[in-house]
Amino acid sequence: MDSSKERKLGISSSFCRRIYSEVEEVGWEHLVHSGKDMTLLSFRVVDNKGRAHILEITLDKNYPCCPPSISADVPYNFNLEWSSNSKLRDIIQQFHEHVNKLQGFWSALDDIDRTFWVTDPKHSQHAISFRQINLGNDCYIILSINASDPRCLPECRFLGSDFKVNVMGELWKRNCKKWAKDKSFLENLARIFDTQLPQAPHGQKNESEVECGICYAQYLPIDDELGASSGSATDFTCENGNCNRGFHTVCLGDWLRSITTTRQSFDVLFGNCPYCSDPVAVKISTRK
Repeated sequence: MDSSKERKLGISSSFCRRIYSEVEEVGWEHLVHSGKDMTLLSFRVVDNKGRAHILEITLDKNYPCCPPSISADVPYNFNLEWSSNSKLRDIIQQFHEHVNKLQGFWSALDDIDRTFWVTDPKHSQHAISFRQINLGNDCYIILSINASDPRCLPECRFLGSDFKVNVMGELWKRNCKKWAKDKSFLENLARIFDTQLPQAPHGQKNESEVECGICYAQYLPIDDELGASSGSATDFTCENGNCNRGFHTVCLGDWLRSITTTRQSFDVLFGNCPYCSDPVAVKISTRK
């Protein structure tokens, strides 16, 4: 960035040099996005279970004297420990420790998603701590999972006809003391309601894997410039079982082209998944 642009943006050369140096320490491959003035940075952080998270860091012009603000896809943020000697790598390290403490919470939600007929949220996100489950007969239970103690008895409420809601509510009140932290959600809910809950209909599509991980849309726009890809759905899925993120090939190809570590052989781009960093190979269109 030249000095005229820096003056226009109200930042100093020393500020930019410091940020570039600190991003270098973290690793440019982990940087997903940066603002023009380098005060807004987004990093991809992969936890110990292979789950990918996006951490947004907003820097004050007086950084590092003033602590940055952070935002991430987590149920609650951590208290950032900061001093005038702290760096971006310290934020990344603290965030990494935070998400690893939340593994039990996300595993509990994964357990629910695999086991029950979950109707909401349609697109699972790391920050969402509730699940709406279809109990059958147009009755639903909404479970609110405690992120700090995910195996404890969750808060709940019921949706449906007054009669069905009253029946299920009475069962919950009468049997909730049977809840045991060492049991799965399947076992606990079966004990409370004295029956097995219905599973999702066979072949129901997991919509959480439909949205593109780059443009966040299910379908590409209708645009002549996209050619045969115009209006198409996601057509590429990361092969990492802990990621399984879906992408439009067009979006992923454009993203890979922006990464300096990406290699190209003929019409295939070789790089890394934007979320989990596992290797990906994408065949690209040769159209102009």
